[in-house]
Amino acid sequence: MFVYLLLLTVVVTVEAQRVPGQQKADSCLCEINSTIWTFPAGRFVEVTKQVQTCEENLNEFEEKMRNTNVELPLMKAALQKITARLKAFNYIHTSGQYNALHLQQLTQELEEIRQSVNEAHVQSPNKETHNLLSELNKAKNDVQRMYKDDFFNLETMKKRLRDLNNRAQNCKSVPNDFRSTCHQRIMTRISSPSVTKLNSFSKSYISGAWGRDALITNQERYWEHCLVSGHKHGSTIRMYNSYEDFMANRNYKDEPIAPSYTDKNTVQGSGTILYDNTVFYQCYSTAEICSFNITTKATKRMKLDGAGINNKFPFCYYSCRDWTDIDLEADKDAVWVIYTTEENHGNIVLSRLDPLELNITHTWKTHLFKRSVTSTFMVCGVLYATRFVNTYKEEVFYAFDTTTGKEINTLSLPFEKVSAGIANLNYNPVDRKLYLYNDAYLLAYDTFF
Repeated sequence: MFVYLLLLTVVVTVEAQRVPGQQKADSCLCEINSTIWTFPAGRFVEVTKQVQTCEENLNEFEEKMRNTNVELPLMKAALQKITARLKAFNYIHTSGQYNALHLQQLTQELEEIRQSVNEAHVQSPNKETHNLLSELNKAKNDVQRMYKDDFFNLETMKKRLRDLNNRAQNCKSVPNDFRSTCHQRIMTRISSPSVTKLNSFSKSYISGAWGRDALITNQERYWEHCLVSGHKHGSTIRMYNSYEDFMANRNYKDEPIAPSYTDKNTVQGSGTILYDNTVFYQCYSTAEICSFNITTKATKRMKLDGAGINNKFPFCYYSCRDWTDIDLEADKDAVWVIYTTEENHGNIVLSRLDPLELNITHTWKTHLFKRSVTSTFMVCGVLYATRFVNTYKEEVFYAFDTTTGKEINTLSLPFEKVSAGIANLNYNPVDRKLYLYNDAYLLAYDTFF
């Protein structure tokens, strides 16, 4: 006699399995297909990966929440301090005296721009300088009309003056080859990393800079600079005389820039660059630019009027590296400094330096808020800015052309990175590569125009 026995319920199919059996004496014999119990290894691996991804996302979210919980009280305290400081000036505001002060400032700025354009017109009169002088006279009449009619449109007038100032900078004398060598001015693509290596000091040194000497006539010379004192200060630059030595961490020489981490000539921040065997950087705890000649061991200094320091105007909001208020970059025949001021409302200010005399020759003011930017670099007189996309991707999204004074907000040039934080990004006109210091890792990229 045959009977049917219900042996088990299989979870995979969610059905009861009926197995035919045969009764012999006091026993029941049956044949069972064991494949119904095969362990779903493929699905298990897939679920495991999903769980791991979920855990990583959860950890990242928890880290953001912890950072937010830390930052919010600080922001609240800062707002309370600002409110308390502004309270004393409330009377001036309600009585309308601020408008008169703003108009005086506009008049002063107009006069400074007029003097700059007039000097350029005397040296080399042309249609642009003539048009600028005419427009400046119109702007002056408009400011006087604002005085008379008590009608104020300060933001519009400030934007007008900023554009006039940028045009005035372009009228100043610039070396002839400054523009002629940049026939294709805007970058079109960035390659995958052509170099990826850990810095030669320590993985714990997450902030610093590296690259190649930016002077075209110089020999192949690579450099590496790490901030080792609280990721804020450095006093030594490591030099290599060949690419092979750099990759192998051999035959290098550590050049002392300052005798200690608290010396007045100590490096502050990661905005360092090497041009013509000279290190350009922010001086210790001041709004000054230092230049240290490795050959002569001589240090020069110049003041950067109005520049914010000590994390007043650093780069970026997310996964940031501190002490990035002042960023030095090098071009074919000049050194550039990227910073910001209260006067420009936290928007990026760009100045061109004479590397030998260490003085400012030109200054442009942009509309780009510095905290919205992760890093900047210069190519042929064009300022480029990047923004955070995710842990492993960055994007060049903005350019400001100093030749035309035009801003471009429609760029989208993505490039890879190995970690979230960017300490320094610089372009080298010798090999046309970008050099990135990315959380202790050193990366390089080819660029295309």
